[in-house]
Amino acid sequence: MMKIKDSPSYKKFIIKPWSLIVGAIVIAILNIIIFRINGKPWGVNAPITYWGAWIYKALGAHPENWSYFQGNKGEILAKGFSNHSGSIMNIGIILGAMLAALLSSQFRIRKINSKKEVLAAIIGGLLMGFGATIALGCNISALFSGIASMSLHGWEYLIFAFLGAWVGTKLLVSFFI
Repeated sequence: MMKIKDSPSYKKFIIKPWSLIVGAIVIAILNIIIFRINGKPWGVNAPITYWGAWIYKALGAHPENWSYFQGNKGEILAKGFSNHSGSIMNIGIILGAMLAALLSSQFRIRKINSKKEVLAAIIGGLLMGFGATIALGCNISALFSGIASMSLHGWEYLIFAFLGAWVGTKLLVSFFI
């Protein structure tokens, strides 16, 4: 009897990387399904804002009084984590990515090489979060879903994301390589 890990299908879909076309088709289908279920395009950044507010609220603060959380956003905040579809999707993304890495034997916990590397990661993460906030979405909602819904902002995001990646690569090479 053949083991699952030895089957050609397991190797094709789990071990070997998917082609860019297959990955794009799968993501497009998922985006259509999410749009159909939620009535809005796929987004990742907004739920993280709610996560921060829920944690802050658990520590005794009152983010529900902030102007940002008035109206519809306040209703979402009041319903909590488990009733927010975006939060559930984000958890699914995290677990799905981890599962994919585990199944393909690519999961690694890497050693931190220097404080400079940690500082660069923190600054990069903060800049990405700030950029996603002022762009009214991350690369999923502002770029992917923006282009899919034929919005001009998606194409603008593509241009500036490309330019930002180019500048970031130049900085990375000059500071770390």
